[in-house]
Amino acid sequence: MNSETKSWFFMDGRFYGGIAVGVIVLAALGFNWIGGYGFGWVFGSEARQVADQAVEKRLAEICVARAQQDPNAESAIAALKKESSWKRGGFVSERGWATIPPSDAPDSAVADLCAENLLESSR
Repeated sequence: MNSETKSWFFMDGRFYGGIAVGVIVLAALGFNWIGGYGFGWVFGSEARQVADQAVEKRLAEICVARAQQDPNAESAIAALKKESSWKRGGFVSERGWATIPPSDAPDSAVADLCAENLLESSR
Protein backbone atom coordinates (compact mmCIF):
# COMPACT_ATOMS: atom_id res chain seq x y z
CA MET A 1 0.00 0.00 0.00
CA ASN A 2 1.37 3.36 -0.86
CA SER A 3 0.72 6.49 1.17
CA GLU A 4 -1.96 7.78 -1.21
CA THR A 5 -4.14 4.68 -0.86
CA LYS A 6 -4.08 4.52 2.94
CA SER A 7 -7.48 5.08 4.49
CA TRP A 8 -8.25 7.52 7.29
CA PHE A 9 -7.98 4.59 9.67
CA PHE A 10 -4.20 4.50 9.35
CA MET A 11 -3.59 8.21 9.06
CA ASP A 12 -1.32 9.93 11.51
CA GLY A 13 0.71 6.89 12.55
CA ARG A 14 -2.17 4.56 13.48
CA PHE A 15 -3.57 7.08 15.96
CA TYR A 16 -7.15 6.75 14.75
CA GLY A 17 -6.86 2.98 14.50
CA GLY A 18 -5.80 2.81 18.13
CA ILE A 19 -8.72 4.97 19.16
CA ALA A 20 -11.19 2.81 17.21
CA VAL A 21 -9.86 -0.43 18.69
CA GLY A 22 -9.86 1.11 22.18
CA VAL A 23 -13.46 2.25 21.86
CA ILE A 24 -14.57 -1.19 20.71
CA VAL A 25 -12.75 -2.95 23.57
CA LEU A 26 -14.02 -0.53 26.19
CA ALA A 27 -17.58 -0.78 24.87
CA ALA A 28 -17.49 -4.57 24.97
CA LEU A 29 -16.02 -4.70 28.48
CA GLY A 30 -18.17 -1.85 29.78
CA PHE A 31 -21.48 -3.23 28.59
CA ASN A 32 -20.57 -6.68 29.84
CA TRP A 33 -19.60 -5.27 33.26
CA ILE A 34 -22.84 -3.31 33.75
CA GLY A 35 -25.08 -6.18 32.80
CA GLY A 36 -25.65 -5.64 29.13
CA TYR A 37 -27.51 -2.96 27.26
CA GLY A 38 -30.45 -3.02 29.69
CA PHE A 39 -28.44 -2.02 32.76
CA GLY A 40 -29.71 -5.14 34.52
CA TRP A 41 -28.23 -4.31 37.90
CA VAL A 42 -30.41 -1.19 38.12
CA PHE A 43 -33.62 -2.52 36.62
CA GLY A 44 -33.25 -5.88 38.35
CA SER A 45 -33.37 -4.32 41.80
CA GLU A 46 -36.35 -2.16 40.86
CA ALA A 47 -38.19 -5.16 39.46
CA ARG A 48 -37.50 -7.11 42.62
CA GLN A 49 -38.80 -4.22 44.75
CA VAL A 50 -42.01 -3.99 42.69
CA ALA A 51 -42.49 -7.75 42.93
CA ASP A 52 -41.94 -7.72 46.71
CA GLN A 53 -44.49 -4.92 47.11
CA ALA A 54 -47.03 -6.84 45.01
CA VAL A 55 -46.55 -9.96 47.15
CA GLU A 56 -46.86 -7.94 50.36
CA LYS A 57 -50.06 -6.35 49.06
CA ARG A 58 -51.61 -9.76 48.30
CA LEU A 59 -50.51 -11.22 51.63
CA ALA A 60 -51.94 -8.17 53.42
CA GLU A 61 -55.30 -8.88 51.76
CA ILE A 62 -55.16 -12.41 53.17
CA CYS A 63 -54.27 -10.93 56.55
CA VAL A 64 -57.30 -8.61 56.40
CA ALA A 65 -59.57 -11.53 55.52
CA ARG A 66 -58.19 -13.53 58.46
CA ALA A 67 -58.74 -10.58 60.77
CA GLN A 68 -62.32 -10.14 59.60
CA GLN A 69 -63.00 -13.84 60.22
CA ASP A 70 -61.73 -13.59 63.78
CA PRO A 71 -64.61 -14.14 66.25
CA ASN A 72 -63.49 -11.04 68.18
CA ALA A 73 -62.88 -8.93 65.07
CA GLU A 74 -64.94 -5.93 66.12
CA SER A 75 -63.28 -5.53 69.50
CA ALA A 76 -59.83 -6.27 68.05
CA ILE A 77 -60.20 -3.62 65.36
CA ALA A 78 -61.45 -1.15 67.94
CA ALA A 79 -58.35 -1.91 70.03
CA LEU A 80 -56.20 -1.55 66.91
CA LYS A 81 -57.56 1.96 66.38
CA LYS A 82 -56.45 2.90 69.89
CA GLU A 83 -52.88 1.70 69.33
CA SER A 84 -50.23 4.20 68.25
CA SER A 85 -49.33 4.02 64.58
CA TRP A 86 -45.94 2.40 65.17
CA LYS A 87 -47.44 -0.37 67.34
CA ARG A 88 -50.24 -1.38 64.98
CA GLY A 89 -48.13 -3.82 62.98
CA GLY A 90 -47.08 -5.52 66.21
CA PHE A 91 -50.72 -5.73 67.31
CA VAL A 92 -51.64 -7.49 64.06
CA SER A 93 -48.64 -9.81 64.40
CA GLU A 94 -49.55 -10.74 67.99
CA ARG A 95 -53.03 -11.75 66.85
CA GLY A 96 -51.47 -14.12 64.30
CA TRP A 97 -53.21 -12.51 61.34
CA ALA A 98 -49.93 -11.70 59.56
CA THR A 99 -48.56 -15.23 59.88
CA ILE A 100 -49.27 -16.71 56.48
CA PRO A 101 -48.73 -20.48 56.13
CA PRO A 102 -46.35 -22.19 55.60
CA SER A 103 -44.41 -19.57 57.57
CA ASP A 104 -44.28 -19.85 61.36
CA ALA A 105 -43.48 -16.18 61.93
CA PRO A 106 -45.36 -13.01 60.99
CA ASP A 107 -44.02 -10.70 58.31
CA SER A 108 -43.63 -7.17 59.67
CA ALA A 109 -44.21 -5.47 56.30
CA VAL A 110 -47.40 -7.49 55.77
CA ALA A 111 -48.52 -6.72 59.34
CA ASP A 112 -48.03 -2.96 58.86
CA LEU A 113 -49.91 -2.97 55.55
CA CYS A 114 -52.63 -5.17 57.02
CA ALA A 115 -53.13 -2.76 59.92
CA GLU A 116 -53.45 0.15 57.47
CA ASN A 117 -55.97 -1.77 55.37
CA LEU A 118 -57.99 -2.81 58.42
CA LEU A 119 -58.25 0.78 59.60
CA GLU A 120 -59.25 1.99 56.14
CA SER A 121 -61.91 -0.70 55.75
CA SER A 122 -63.41 0.00 59.18
CA ARG A 123 -64.10 3.68 58.49
